[in-house]
Amino acid sequence: TANQEPTQHQIQPLINLYAQGQYEQTLSEALQLLIEFPDSGTLFNIIGAANQGQGKLEEAIDAYQKAISIKPDYADAYNNMGLALKDQGKLDQAIEAYNKATSLNTDYAEAYFNTGNTLLDQGKLDEAIEAYTKALSIKPDYAEAYNNMGNALQNQGKLDEAVKAYNKVLHIKPDFAEAHNNLGNALKKQSKLEEAIDAYQKAISIKPDYAEANYNMGIALEGIIFNKPNKGINKIIQQILDKQINVAPIDITKAAISLLKLEPNLQKHLEFAGADVVENPLDIISDLSKLPLLMKLMSVCTLPDLELEKLFKNLRYAILSNILDTKYTLKELLKFQTALALQCFTNDYIYSSSEKEEKLLKYLEKNIKDSFKNNKQPHPQALLSLASYKALNQYDWCNLLIETDEIKKVFSRQVTEPNQEEKLKTKIPIVGKIVDNVSSKVRLQYEESPYPRWVNTGFHLKSMSISNVIDEIKLKLHDNKITEIAKPEILIAGCGTGQHSIRTATRFKFSKVLAVDLSLSSLAYAKRKSEELKIGNIEYSQADILELGQIDKKFDIIESVGVLHHMNNPMAGWKVLTDCLKPGGLMKIGLYSALARRDIVKIREEISQAGIGSSKIEIKSFRDMIARSDKDHHQQVLAFHDFYNFSELKDLLFHVQEHRFTIPLVQDHLDKLGLKFCGFESQNIVSHFQKTSKNKGEAYDLDKWQAYEEANPRAFAGMYQLWCQKVD
Repeated sequence: TANQEPTQHQIQPLINLYAQGQYEQTLSEALQLLIEFPDSGTLFNIIGAANQGQGKLEEAIDAYQKAISIKPDYADAYNNMGLALKDQGKLDQAIEAYNKATSLNTDYAEAYFNTGNTLLDQGKLDEAIEAYTKALSIKPDYAEAYNNMGNALQNQGKLDEAVKAYNKVLHIKPDFAEAHNNLGNALKKQSKLEEAIDAYQKAISIKPDYAEANYNMGIALEGIIFNKPNKGINKIIQQILDKQINVAPIDITKAAISLLKLEPNLQKHLEFAGADVVENPLDIISDLSKLPLLMKLMSVCTLPDLELEKLFKNLRYAILSNILDTKYTLKELLKFQTALALQCFTNDYIYSSSEKEEKLLKYLEKNIKDSFKNNKQPHPQALLSLASYKALNQYDWCNLLIETDEIKKVFSRQVTEPNQEEKLKTKIPIVGKIVDNVSSKVRLQYEESPYPRWVNTGFHLKSMSISNVIDEIKLKLHDNKITEIAKPEILIAGCGTGQHSIRTATRFKFSKVLAVDLSLSSLAYAKRKSEELKIGNIEYSQADILELGQIDKKFDIIESVGVLHHMNNPMAGWKVLTDCLKPGGLMKIGLYSALARRDIVKIREEISQAGIGSSKIEIKSFRDMIARSDKDHHQQVLAFHDFYNFSELKDLLFHVQEHRFTIPLVQDHLDKLGLKFCGFESQNIVSHFQKTSKNKGEAYDLDKWQAYEEANPRAFAGMYQLWCQKVD
């Protein structure tokens, strides 16, 4: 009746406040108006919406129910209550509420849309598509409904239909960033990478801070080589690198380098990169310093490219030779020197140096010492030149340095952070003693050469339940109880410098991670980066896998990648890990493939036969020989990222202990340990495998994988990364 409801003139200001996101004020003014109109269903509906906007779901539902008790045919209140119930995870009740709304108003497109979204969350894809179809029959230009229908079709594997749905969205609403991103996902699944990248680029151009599109772009760029300039992608890669998370820079370096090599300012200088002497180095440095993507890449990750390496080596030498020349005072020089010093530090000083350079370095160090004797700070150019040959914290005068703006970035990376790590070493708990002879040797190698010295890493975009992770990587479970665990206890056995532990800790929702490693240097790096990134669900301890029984604890998930094959007896280590795993628990193991590493084995044999030691000079000299060689097995190793970082190269070719496996041997170990194969981690490999297989079930048959690897011997060039489950 007239006296039960406020006028539209009284209601409209509340609607405006709500639309602006001012939920608290909306609630306050609605409650004020409720005093005058205590039986207003409209006001209770608005109160419910304002509470829901503040996350007060129980209060919201209570308000909607009051609105409905006053106005039993109030379709909007039923629809809104459905949204609140969905937010509570009460999906069946939400659908009941939406159905009531559409029974009261058969033309309620939004309620059909919300029904579709809830059914999509339940995995009821056919029913969701039916609901979206009803919404579109009422509202043909409903872009959001087309978008979510595309998502449902994509989840069904109907990629062509999904692409058509997204294109309809973009015809209606060209600036719909989410639809461009979803279109990119569908195209990527169709292996149309260039089109997918174009779609992600459009999404990011509309919404630069769109985390999911940036993340997806990073994944799509892995392995892509550009053959024509693309300023838009160039800018997006810079943006991705600036974000510091979502994408590991090393994964997109090949794409980025291919773009950079199309830049005239770099292209013209690469032609002479192999020359013994660089002419006009200042001109080259000036040109390179104007390439922000190159400067950024040099600062955050190893660059796996021999042409760039030759150019950088020559420029490093040219700067060192002329460091005291007064003309070397360009602003661009300091910018380039900073990037070069960071690149050399990150690649662990992989570049070899001549006797002449060594003499010049001694002369330069003497000048720096003389500066300190005269109570003067060394010239920043001199310090940065030195820092491109050896880390500043390795010099005995390092504590006399004053951090200035000119050397700030290099000082932070080469002095401040290593000092932090030294302090953190004293705080890391130790589990048992490292008594195994091989474990002791491996520990020493990683104490001397912890790697990688990463700056940014690839976080998982959002944490997920165990069940969702299993669905994402399409694992076949042999016991479903693992999916009921809401807060998994996870062990990372061999965490290195922390990328693995951080990625896992951000992958599994509500997880608690214990990460162990032999090397305190690696653990301190990992702990520093975890604290820097505010990752609070990881504990670090020094431990040998062989001694893990001492912690007297069982885990829901155990991951050990690239570790067991460096043990004296991998099976003994694997047995300890299995004993630490709960029944029904999941385990991810990474092991070298004998087939994929045939070229590595051949080179290791050459090293052994030639009596080449593992000193820095010997390793660098041998590496230079491989870089010049035209032998096929030498050329193959150039494709490994490890070839471009000293510590990683040492690990690749000069490791003190290495075992290799075959798929039948892996199967034999699984059988002996009571573990069942669940699938491989890499979805790229699985996707390629499935193109050659007759049915999806073959992806869980290791005999089929053996045949696949024989036909594709470099498929597991990194290593086997397999998931398995402990069964009774």
